[in-house]
Amino acid sequence: MTPPGAGRPTVAGPPLSRALHARMVLVRPALDAASRALWAPRGLRERYPVYLTVMHQLVRASVPLLRHGARRCAEGAPDDPVLAPLACYLLAHAREELGHDAWLLEDLAALGEDPARAAAAQPLPAVAELAGAQYYWIEHHHPVALLGYVWALEHNAPAGWLAPRLAATAGLPPAALRTVHAHAALDAGHTADLEAVLDTLPLTPAQATAVTVGALHTLRSLVRLFAHLADPVGPAPDRRTAPLSRGGTP
Repeated sequence: MTPPGAGRPTVAGPPLSRALHARMVLVRPALDAASRALWAPRGLRERYPVYLTVMHQLVRASVPLLRHGARRCAEGAPDDPVLAPLACYLLAHAREELGHDAWLLEDLAALGEDPARAAAAQPLPAVAELAGAQYYWIEHHHPVALLGYVWALEHNAPAGWLAPRLAATAGLPPAALRTVHAHAALDAGHTADLEAVLDTLPLTPAQATAVTVGALHTLRSLVRLFAHLADPVGPAPDRRTAPLSRGGTP
């Protein structure tokens, strides 16, 4: 009996994780500039609750998206050898992400903000663009595209130095920095797990392209989102002067 997927073309050349890093270089200058503006000391105390609110809008979509992708894997072509291991990864990652949206609301409460008001706020179009594109690709192309989204977010989690700097420069209480601190510690492991999955899945060239397009779309959308948070009415930051640093997604 011929095994499922036998004879189909698979990706040749360097591992996909390495190829994604090479592609991220194209977006890195703009992403660094937007991140630098987002965390600039001036106005940071007032900007931080807005950041938490917007990140809650994005993060609360994570578990539903991952579970939806896993469901679509179960409904996919039985001869696609990518679907079963992809579903296992998506469900495992959904378990890891459970409750992280609640952390953001607790951080807001620690600042004296109303978490119920934040949860009810109209999500930004940039947030809908980030998460909504994933639903489209899952439904109308292939759920493997979701790996590009996850990869881009995990690679732009807060850096380890960010929570202490926020406390020092903006006078933020430690209780309001739980999400930033926790994701700086957690996401390195998540990134390693994901890259192992990317490099072992028997992806076709078209599936690898779906992951790459999803990652680049997410990175470019993050640039716009960070720039908007840094200056809702002004121009995007000058991308020529940015240092290389990690971004700020939980």
